[in-house]
Amino acid sequence: MNWRKLGLVYAPTNLGNWAVQTATLPTPIRHSSGAIRVFVSFCDAQGVGRPGYVDVDPHEPTRVLKVSREPLIDIGAPGTFDDNGAVVCSVVDVGEGTYYMYYVGFEQCLKVRYRLFTGLAISTDGGDTFIKYKTTPILDRSPRELYFRCGPYVRLDEGTFRMWYIAGSEWTLVDGKDVPVYTLKYIESKDGLNWGDEGVSSMDISNPDEHGFGRPWVMRRADGLHELFYSIRRRSVGAYRLGYAQSSDGLNWKRNDALLGLDVTPGSFDSDAIEYSAVIEVDGRTYCFYNGNAFGRDGFAVAELVHQ
Repeated sequence: MNWRKLGLVYAPTNLGNWAVQTATLPTPIRHSSGAIRVFVSFCDAQGVGRPGYVDVDPHEPTRVLKVSREPLIDIGAPGTFDDNGAVVCSVVDVGEGTYYMYYVGFEQCLKVRYRLFTGLAISTDGGDTFIKYKTTPILDRSPRELYFRCGPYVRLDEGTFRMWYIAGSEWTLVDGKDVPVYTLKYIESKDGLNWGDEGVSSMDISNPDEHGFGRPWVMRRADGLHELFYSIRRRSVGAYRLGYAQSSDGLNWKRNDALLGLDVTPGSFDSDAIEYSAVIEVDGRTYCFYNGNAFGRDGFAVAELVHQ
């Protein structure tokens, strides 16, 4: 693939105390207004994330049309799974102006650094406002997925909600720092609200330099082939790089990371890391929204596919 980087799109500016730094995990959909609505999570001065959105021009995706002025949901009450952050990962249009927003709740812990589980918020006004479905996770801890059930990408296919997500029960030491170990899992739901305790393994770590994957993003081409865009946590660089895989069924993946052709740029905002790719096709054009250094410290960016 040949991508042309178009540059940074947006970093939080004058939005209030809830959004003063970082714009992480861009999550684009085609909005009813015609714009590309990029759901993204901003951080306050303490690094606590809350989701908002940025509408951009589908023909000039670095041109911002509208920005949410308030967080779409707030963090949870003390002691809940999202009391230290709520970060949007996937938004699904379920029809008639209703959207399901799947997000990751951050919970700081004493004997491990943190736990990450998946929550759900629902909009009935076309994605302008959301209300939490419940105060507990829809993907909660389970015996084989103990610390992490997070990073969900959800798609509604012929009445079935299909979710690819990140799960794990381990930590490892990298350069003296505890970091999580997790792999890609797959699970289904009939209503998008109720999910099982454990998914099936979809893609395992195969390289000793890797210790985890980041938020998956799955596209299905017209010929039925599934494409997986994801992030890879590498020990040697202490940061993310982007990966790519293909599958005939969306479950068993053949990795071909080099085929993606989207990597770091020396001296730029993505010189040290590149992660959280999210691909959308709009009016015959294909865009990839993504983050660079420090999980989107400088904002989120976009690239356009020039040649497959």
